[in-house]
Amino acid sequence: MYLLLVVLLAVVLLPFLWMLSSSFKHDDEVLTVPVQWLPTTFVWSNYAAIWTQIPMAGYLANSAFLAIVITILQVLTGSFAAYGFSKVRFPGRDALFLAYIATIAVPWQAYMIPQYVMMQKAGLTNTFTALILLQAFGAFGVFLMRQYYMTIPDELNEAARIDGLSDYGIWARIILPLSKPALASLALLTFVNTWNDYMGPFIYLSSNELWTVQIGLKSFIGQYSAQYALIMTGSVISIVPILVIFLAGQRYFIAGIATSGMKG
Repeated sequence: MYLLLVVLLAVVLLPFLWMLSSSFKHDDEVLTVPVQWLPTTFVWSNYAAIWTQIPMAGYLANSAFLAIVITILQVLTGSFAAYGFSKVRFPGRDALFLAYIATIAVPWQAYMIPQYVMMQKAGLTNTFTALILLQAFGAFGVFLMRQYYMTIPDELNEAARIDGLSDYGIWARIILPLSKPALASLALLTFVNTWNDYMGPFIYLSSNELWTVQIGLKSFIGQYSAQYALIMTGSVISIVPILVIFLAGQRYFIAGIATSGMKG
């Protein structure tokens, strides 16, 4: 079993190792056949050149802004809606929840054009506001948080109501503190998805100063050639924030994923 896991880990890490190795090569060495895993000469200057050839710092700042704002809103709205679907009783609650969750099955490509037309008529294209509004609410986040809330005994809510707490107070003072693993899981998944998003910024952001790092890296692709080494360098830099965040919150992330599928 351990041998199988080591083999699977090697297969998963292989593209990342190739990307890291390619970031230290010249352009003509990146796509050689057979694959040259170690560069003949380490081109350390790639990591200095990328900051001057494109506004890499600005792209990273734009990506970080969108990822942080959307993650905060997703966690806030997802956890609050999940509380209503799991702890508040009202007519048609389960049917409404199923209808809301069913939207996950609808591919984004089916409604991205109507969304763009709406944002265009609202004058929000080429702004961060369009991306924030479209991604601040998500059915997956509600589903993930609701599954975790179902493991919290209802007796805690009833005791809190007897003590005079409203639903807002119960959510803020009891449910949220008990839901750190699920909140961390939702935050990490949302941050990664937003950080890696290509199509959203590509559709809505036309100004270079608003580009995210995923869009900015296409600056190295010309009509007849591409600077593959710098693309790999930028890709390595772009995954560092995600790696740091995952390592910092992996304990909560694993616990949240493990318990969100359980029902108390």
